[in-house]
Amino acid sequence: MNLFIVNSSIGRKLIMSLSGLFLIVFLLVHLTVNSLLLIGPKAFQAGCEFMELPIILIMVPILAAGFVIHIIYAIWLTIQNMQARGNVAYASGKKSETTSWASKNMLVLGIIVCGFIGLHLAHFWAKMQLQHFTGGAPVEAKDAYELVAIQFRNPIIGSLYIVWYVALWFHLTHGFWSALQTIGFNNSVWYSRLKCISAIFATIIAVGFTIITAFFLFGFDKCCHVS
Repeated sequence: MNLFIVNSSIGRKLIMSLSGLFLIVFLLVHLTVNSLLLIGPKAFQAGCEFMELPIILIMVPILAAGFVIHIIYAIWLTIQNMQARGNVAYASGKKSETTSWASKNMLVLGIIVCGFIGLHLAHFWAKMQLQHFTGGAPVEAKDAYELVAIQFRNPIIGSLYIVWYVALWFHLTHGFWSALQTIGFNNSVWYSRLKCISAIFATIIAVGFTIITAFFLFGFDKCCHVS
């Protein structure tokens, strides 16, 4: 069985799906920790201290590898499909007339998402966790709340992040559903269920991050007197 052999189309789709599901779990964890921002600096401090535990820091290279694998296989599969039958989504298994806008533009959406991930890493991760690997002085947990607040209070940065969440929503609505199909949930009974589950999950992620950003962008953190 050559499922994981490089020349196997099924193997590439499965690796793409598994890496995507891994990143989806990370998004959920990330949203959970960031939701503590709505409670206040002390709650978020506890979340940051948890993310700085050695076991969590060990996961950083694994997470980075997951991103790299996902991106490489996304490009690879897109090129393969364009050569085989034009620009059609790799895992929908449906005819082009029933293919969603998101599935037709997964590569573009992925590029937008990756671009903002780079921005996000520069704004936060480089000043926090990266310093643990370079020997620099990371932002203290107690200062992390203010770092987030300063960035999201900026109208341009805050608005750009919200645009990113919209692109992420489109990417997840198709990506989550497609990944589940690839690993075996692809019968007629599960088709509509997966579409619904994917839409709900993508909405929770996108709306959750939007609420956090808007909380600072519109100054609710100040009027709520969080401390």
